[in-house]
Amino acid sequence: MTDLPFAIIGFDLDGTLLETHRDLGAAVNHALELGGFDPVPADHASDLIGGGAKIMLKQAVDRQGGLPDDEFRKLYKQMLAYYSANNAVHTQPYPHAREVLAELGEREIAMAVVTNKFESFARQILDTLDLAQHFVAIIGGDTIGKGRAKPAPDPIFEAIRRGGGGSLAFVGDSSYDVRSARAADVPVVGARYGYCDKPRGELGADAEIDSLAELIPALARLG
Repeated sequence: MTDLPFAIIGFDLDGTLLETHRDLGAAVNHALELGGFDPVPADHASDLIGGGAKIMLKQAVDRQGGLPDDEFRKLYKQMLAYYSANNAVHTQPYPHAREVLAELGEREIAMAVVTNKFESFARQILDTLDLAQHFVAIIGGDTIGKGRAKPAPDPIFEAIRRGGGGSLAFVGDSSYDVRSARAADVPVVGARYGYCDKPRGELGADAEIDSLAELIPALARLG
């Protein structure tokens, strides 16, 4: 078993550990319907994921003419209420996710989730999928205060603190993840199988993987 040079592995959630776009898309479309907008095609919902649910809905609304701030806030709250009740209907771990988390645990490497999703939603979904026990920390976009979510480095610093200190490598699928890792000065692996918002080779990650089965070898090479 090859040793890994990291004490902590941080994971993004949507598009990295979990395939979530169907449930997020359903929540966005629920809100769009309430607001009198056309739905987002299910296959295109993944294009809106990255900066969190609020940005996801805002982009969908703005593409159809936008809304005044007060009306948008009302629609956003309706989306959150729907998602709270329906956030693990279709959501599933990506292939090899359970095996990779188990292997990292056997190696006694601390693991943390760093997501822009609300912490309560992230915990709820991970509990439902029987994955929460793998993580020493689940850090959401609202965990450490307004304006400190990815792409800020703050949630990665918090993951290092809660992981007991030491070296951390981050795994994520979007430019938000890479920018956050760069700002925190930690290595980052890009998950090409997820909801990437950049072409291959342009994400800016230190390594790119097409499957979670490739993660541990990629981490070993980064060392």
